[in-house]
Amino acid sequence: MYYVQKRMEISACHQLTLSYESKCEALHGHNWIIVVYCKSETLNRDGMVEDFTIIKRKIHGYLDHTNLNEKLPFNPTAENIARWCVEQIPTAYKCSVQESEGNVAVYEK
Repeated sequence: MYYVQKRMEISACHQLTLSYESKCEALHGHNWIIVVYCKSETLNRDGMVEDFTIIKRKIHGYLDHTNLNEKLPFNPTAENIARWCVEQIPTAYKCSVQESEGNVAVYEK
């Protein structure tokens, strides 16, 4: 099995819709650290699991310097963002999303 990971820093804002009162319901921003993990039993015709540039384009290129509420069709929690990132890359099996020091969500399929 081959494994690769791509780490990206994304600056973006969001506001959460929650079932309880929270300061996170107000629009606010983070410098997110997103790590996408990919794996494959075989390499593609270029000798790669996944091209790092494609991962960056699909995740960083789409989310960086945006309002995540306007870009994503769901409540943009770190958990939901992690799942969305995995869904964007065919070889991805896991993603970690850090929205601040000490606060990390991980999705693994």
